[in-house]
Amino acid sequence: MQKFLSLVLLAAVSVPFVSGAGFVDNNAAKTTVINALKMNNNSYVTVEGHIVKRISDDKYTFKDSTGSMTVEIDNDKWNDLTVNTQDKLELSGEIEKKFNSVILDVERVEKVKLSK
Repeated sequence: MQKFLSLVLLAAVSVPFVSGAGFVDNNAAKTTVINALKMNNNSYVTVEGHIVKRISDDKYTFKDSTGSMTVEIDNDKWNDLTVNTQDKLELSGEIEKKFNSVILDVERVEKVKLSK
């Protein structure tokens, strides 16, 4: 039994640590909310603005100067960020059109650094 536990522990330690890093698609169309709402289903886009309201556990109202839309951000996409309504964010993800709704399914969340 002790050998088995030692092997399990050794295997667990041998597995590389996985961070929140990943591929960033620089080809994602940077656009406005109003234009994102008009894009085709499954389009990959990047929008910049603010989360203004939490709708449910993983759905939020996101707003820029052109309008607002619903975004879905799963817990694993936050990468340990803490944000509030004052923080400017860049969200990248896939447009999902279902019936009469348009949602941005977010794959990447970043705080926009303000230039001095």
